[in-house]
Amino acid sequence: MSDSISPSPTALIRARETADRLAQIEGRSLWDDARRRLFANKAAVTGMVILATIVFMAIFADLLSPYPFDDIDYDLMGPPRPPSLHDFHFFGTDSLGQDLFIRTLYGARISLAVGVIATAVALTIGVIYGATAGFLGGRVDNVMMRIVDILYSMPFMFFVIILMVIFGRHIFLLFLALGAVEWLTMARIVRGQTLTIKGREFMEAAEAAGVSRTKMIFSHVIPNVLGPVLVYVTLTIPAVILQESFLSYLGLGVQAPMTSWGSLISEGAPEIETSEWLLLFPAGFMAVTLFCFNFIGDGLRDALDPKDR
Repeated sequence: MSDSISPSPTALIRARETADRLAQIEGRSLWDDARRRLFANKAAVTGMVILATIVFMAIFADLLSPYPFDDIDYDLMGPPRPPSLHDFHFFGTDSLGQDLFIRTLYGARISLAVGVIATAVALTIGVIYGATAGFLGGRVDNVMMRIVDILYSMPFMFFVIILMVIFGRHIFLLFLALGAVEWLTMARIVRGQTLTIKGREFMEAAEAAGVSRTKMIFSHVIPNVLGPVLVYVTLTIPAVILQESFLSYLGLGVQAPMTSWGSLISEGAPEIETSEWLLLFPAGFMAVTLFCFNFIGDGLRDALDPKDR
């Protein structure tokens, strides 16, 4: 008769904890796991907190400063005044006596709005266009992608400048013009992802079940390419902000009395030797915002990468 060795209570507790841990891992979806990995990334979380703070300040700018953004103080006209806490000019004033703090926050509104709305336009066009080209394939894919190649050969900024010269320098046209040139890379990314998804078993099962092509694109293809698309979105927004700043620097962007970070940088650059705060504050806000988007993009890329799970 062989002696049986019963496990110790400590071993039973450890086995139970291991089983519970495995059950939690198995019951966690891809998006739940990605969210946990994203919030474990300190740089991405820091970027989200700082970006949320900038957005909050931009939305409630009127409550944070007693000065209107377009108010010209004739008593303060002349040489720009440095930052001062005594009269609530936290970032100083420009040569027109306008408060730079409230104008920087209003500039954040315009720059972030341009980045988000133009990216949304590029996202809508690029995802649908790329998913359709990759899913249909064959001659349709070749024709659609040759159109993309032709548009790629055109200088982006030259195309935007032509649109704004022809149709006028309206803020909403700026949104559409920048979005209309940013969808090309989005379409290529989605098309490449669609080609890898098209041969999967669930796509063959949907086709065998008689699902229409349109429903397959919107119900199966697009949801499965959202991971790379979300990462690219966080890179497109800062790219659009930089493009808008470049246009505003050339005088083709936001027109007075409205302002953006690019307009403020354009106004502050000539004063860098005598009134450096006119350039440093809007440029600093823009640089911090771009860093935040890049950190968030890196965090999303790591969180959604299945090879790194």
